[in-house]
Amino acid sequence: MKQVLHTATPYSALRNAVTAAAAIFVIAACGGGAATTENPVTGVTPPSSYQGPPPATDDIQAFKLNVWDNVQASNRCGACHNESVNQNPMFARHDDVNLAYEAANSVVDLSQPSNSRLVSKVGGGHNCWLSDPQACGDIMTTWIENWVGEGDTGGRQIQLDPPPESEPGSSKNFANATVQDFENLVHAPILTVYCAGCHTSQAPTSQQPYFAEADAVTAFDAARSRMDLDDPSSSRFVVRLGSEFHNCWDVGCAASASEMQAAIQAFADTVPVTELDPALVNSKALRIVDGTVASGGNRFENNQIALWEFKTGSGTTAFDTSGVEPAIDLTLSGDVTWFGGWGITINDGKAQGSTAASKKLHDLIKGTGEYSIEAWIVPANVTQEMARIISYSAGDDARNFTLQQTLYDYNFQHRSTETSLNGMPALSTPSADEVLQASLQHVVANYSAVDGRSIYVNGELVSQTDPVPSGSLVDWQDTFAFVLGNEVSNSGLWQGTLRMVAIHNRTLTPSQIVQNFDVGVGEKFFLLFSIADIIDVPSSYILFEVSQYDSYGYLFNQPSFITLDSAQQPEGIALQGLRIGINGEEAHVGQAYSNLDVTLSAAEFGELGQPLSPLGAVIPLEKGPEDDEFFLTFDLLGDQTYVRSSEPPLIITPEDLVAAERIGVRTFDEINMTMATVTGVDPTTTSVDMTFQSLRQSLPAIPNVQTFLSSHQVAVAQLAIEYCNALVEGPGAAAYFPGFDFNQSPAAAYSSANRNLIIDPLIDRIMGIGIQTQPDFTTVRDELGYVTSDGTRPNNLVDRLLVSADNPNTRAIAKGVCAAVLGSAVTVVQ
Repeated sequence: MKQVLHTATPYSALRNAVTAAAAIFVIAACGGGAATTENPVTGVTPPSSYQGPPPATDDIQAFKLNVWDNVQASNRCGACHNESVNQNPMFARHDDVNLAYEAANSVVDLSQPSNSRLVSKVGGGHNCWLSDPQACGDIMTTWIENWVGEGDTGGRQIQLDPPPESEPGSSKNFANATVQDFENLVHAPILTVYCAGCHTSQAPTSQQPYFAEADAVTAFDAARSRMDLDDPSSSRFVVRLGSEFHNCWDVGCAASASEMQAAIQAFADTVPVTELDPALVNSKALRIVDGTVASGGNRFENNQIALWEFKTGSGTTAFDTSGVEPAIDLTLSGDVTWFGGWGITINDGKAQGSTAASKKLHDLIKGTGEYSIEAWIVPANVTQEMARIISYSAGDDARNFTLQQTLYDYNFQHRSTETSLNGMPALSTPSADEVLQASLQHVVANYSAVDGRSIYVNGELVSQTDPVPSGSLVDWQDTFAFVLGNEVSNSGLWQGTLRMVAIHNRTLTPSQIVQNFDVGVGEKFFLLFSIADIIDVPSSYILFEVSQYDSYGYLFNQPSFITLDSAQQPEGIALQGLRIGINGEEAHVGQAYSNLDVTLSAAEFGELGQPLSPLGAVIPLEKGPEDDEFFLTFDLLGDQTYVRSSEPPLIITPEDLVAAERIGVRTFDEINMTMATVTGVDPTTTSVDMTFQSLRQSLPAIPNVQTFLSSHQVAVAQLAIEYCNALVEGPGAAAYFPGFDFNQSPAAAYSSANRNLIIDPLIDRIMGIGIQTQPDFTTVRDELGYVTSDGTRPNNLVDRLLVSADNPNTRAIAKGVCAAVLGSAVTVVQ
């Protein structure tokens, strides 16, 4: 028995809709949201010389535009599946698109396009026109979905089928292995000898993963997923050598594979077998790949013209799988790594498309006059400045658009008739709100001629009013390149992880943005853990939504109790203490459901059965998503009980931590208020406030002195000059510097007898007196106004200003002396 899920709303808002007589659950993907307008042409159709009979129906016309036009070319399906070669099914025949339509219907699943035979064939490598068959499968799925279009009343369907049933098996786990054994048996004798030419961070042609890195711990983390401890012959290392002939060494590929297998076998022999405790009350076992794909079934994509989901997981190309040609496939260069569960992490590099392919963005966006940049991103930190996340540009000073990070802010630069060629002034999120955080965020940057620019983060509008009118796109250039994580000139590095990036040639409405945010990101599966034999209810399961959280763990989320047989109406079944097991034993961490205490009842069924908990749990990755085997255990389920021994007490041994830094720096707001306090200048003074707002993002954001940069000092000096200007030119100058005559000539005002009237108040009020860690008062005073040249030291600051070629007046010299004190470490350091 099976259940079909149609989603009409995001998973987080699924409504109860199951009746006792229904045998299906429905999750409909495209219902809801605002009505959409008719789309402009969003594809560059491969050239076709079709001269046969016209499409007989609207559906055949939709097939032609979305599928046939894309597959009929000789470098794709049209090379064989045509009337000349006579290879069936002839869905790419050139003589009659109506006959091609009939043939295509035999190899597509219009209710679930991803299950189509066409998709599985190209996704399995059959005549895939790219280096990654999965990317071909994704593109073919998109073309079929576009054919189905809005005429499909249910949207994308998710069908729950009973999974294969197996008992949790014994297993060898990397948690029980040692790095030392790996280093001695695999790393030192094999990997560092034969693989270090590429698979290290220091190699001339450095390639991920770095399993040949000199550091054995780093290498072990990279190598784990490529070694099968239970069956060394199936290890990816062995297969690459023996079957794929990848960089075999001098003895030949067969012998190389045998040597690698023997090394992994020797390592595996050091790892004990983990046996399942027979007393456990456990479900059947599943791998992630045994589940039902639950990803992306609800996204709004009607106007999507470019899409990068980063599914490939290896190599140097991130494929544009939007299905809109030409595809902007991105080349990864520098230190860019693949992120587990779909994504790329940029450490010191970029992902860039060609200018020819990037021209698609220029052509299709200028055609509508509006667009959206959409991304799921994880900034590495909140200290980056002018860091390009997503850019369509020519270098530092010319761009069509850019989404960048400056500390806690997102900046949206956009070229129009109302902005500069560099897209300035930028639209930014409010600095005081600190919207940007070093966590997973859904970001949308919109532009339209009607509403101008706007920025949404996690479904909410967060930007300020666009500082300029909308303008038009008449000045956009078609010779720029699309790039992620940097500027095309490599001068705007952004560090972080990109999980998904999409470009739309219509703005996303607020409801569509929320819809896409609710869907989430990454590869997700529904896992059905069978408990039928425990509670004696046929087709009964504990359902989890599971995803690979990152390169090191899995996220188990929102468990529910479900039956695939609507005739079963279980009532009053006790469930206590649910735990997640992996590879023959309960996970040592992440057991968020261990205190669960519920009663299973059909009366509580919703669309995904009976919800058991709103919590999520992160379980460590061990062998990888294709090999890790999961199961559930229960302290009590029905009439079966596992008597759990009391948990051993947690013993914490105190240890001395690294001493905290005794010295730090003031952050931007602290610096501003300090300068205001010691000078007596109101920080809301127009000239001061404008200067602070323009410099705020260039001042220190965190108090760690190790992060203080020369650019921070430049900004401190500029702000100090503005405060000193306001002090000297303001009404409080006479009271601040009692006895000093600003109307005298510089020579008279700064005579040896008078200059202390400027210097002493500044030292007293800015530096203070009597603090143990401050510079000596006399030393500072002499540097400012009393040290004379003795052949080893320069003249003091006042004397240098008096003889300056700029011929400064009395007030200008006072400002310079003030800024020297105010912009020094006495203000910045704390």
